[in-house]
Amino acid sequence: MSLVLRNLQKAVPLRRARLRRDVETLRQIFGIQKFDLGLICVDNRRIQRINGIYRGMKMPTDVLSFPFYEDMETGKPPGHLRGEELNLGDIFLGVEYIMDQCRDESRDFHSILPVMVAHGICHLLGYRHETEEELTQMFQREKHILNEFSRLTGNQLEPLTKTDGYDR
Repeated sequence: MSLVLRNLQKAVPLRRARLRRDVETLRQIFGIQKFDLGLICVDNRRIQRINGIYRGMKMPTDVLSFPFYEDMETGKPPGHLRGEELNLGDIFLGVEYIMDQCRDESRDFHSILPVMVAHGICHLLGYRHETEEELTQMFQREKHILNEFSRLTGNQLEPLTKTDGYDR
């Protein structure tokens, strides 16, 4: 189905064609091409407001995911659906926050965006990182996805989820 990519910010220049291509590659690797997916790029002010409303944290962040389906079996896309039911949900990228982090860590902004999207898709597919077991499971899934992405694109990417108990 479709990928809706919206850029609702002006703080950071985006290479939209590259981002769309990278997200389509991730969708293929995850096996979720038949599902609609929303990807919304926002600035610090907007991501902070969303983070405050939905997570009670009044600070900007890198990625927030809003799954269309709650209580899914971890890692399994919903089955037996048709039409408008073929929706995974929306991912908000705090691109201004991500850019600031990239500057601090001397990392390439456009190479980090697929890592953030992969993390967001994992959340849409029911992965969490509230417990050590969930953290390990999510790390393994992200690592597998990003290894395959790296193989297909030539990029060397590492998961956002960390196994040492710290998750950005």
